[in-house]
Amino acid sequence: MNVLIVGSHGNIGQRLVRQMAKSAHTARAMIRDESQRDEMRALGAAEVVVADLEGDVRDALADCDAVVFTAGSGAHTGPEKTEDVDRHGAISIIDQARRAGVRRFVLVSSMNADTPEKGPEKMRHYFEAKKAADDHLRASDLEYTIVRPGKLTDEEATGTADIAKDLNRYGEVAREDVAHALLLTLDSPNTIGQHYEMLAGDTPIEKALRGI
Repeated sequence: MNVLIVGSHGNIGQRLVRQMAKSAHTARAMIRDESQRDEMRALGAAEVVVADLEGDVRDALADCDAVVFTAGSGAHTGPEKTEDVDRHGAISIIDQARRAGVRRFVLVSSMNADTPEKGPEKMRHYFEAKKAADDHLRASDLEYTIVRPGKLTDEEATGTADIAKDLNRYGEVAREDVAHALLLTLDSPNTIGQHYEMLAGDTPIEKALRGI
């Protein structure tokens, strides 16, 4: 697949670009700042495009088979930026992907997205924005998967995780392992039309995904 990675310069996005360079898929890294181009090339991106996720990204989407949306304002960002990126930016990319004829869409969301009222008050705006994007993707006709990791860390990859639609607990997970799950999800038809939560665990990620 030719895959557009939105948020490619982020903490998960960079890891995904590097891993995808060793796979059968082709990574097109979408960046906002031209100065990041050489860095993304060095990570292994087959192509780098400059585009603003809050604007027109038709050129970035051209000839792509899939989108992986890893962009995020961060849980501790103010409400205005969260609305711009996590809600409106994601929704805009979803709509533009549909119009461009892209079928596969993998969205990095968050645990608590379906129940933002249960999250800490200071993060409620973040969960509400994630829920809006998730709901919009579910209502589309795209072949979607919504990925909901726990608290992200920079620990080394383990290649294992606990993955289920609802884990009924909270915890941490390494960004490197999340990137690996995103890559495998592209080749996991059983995850289409599904969401799953992901935390550190003992099951090989590929095997865990088969249980979705």
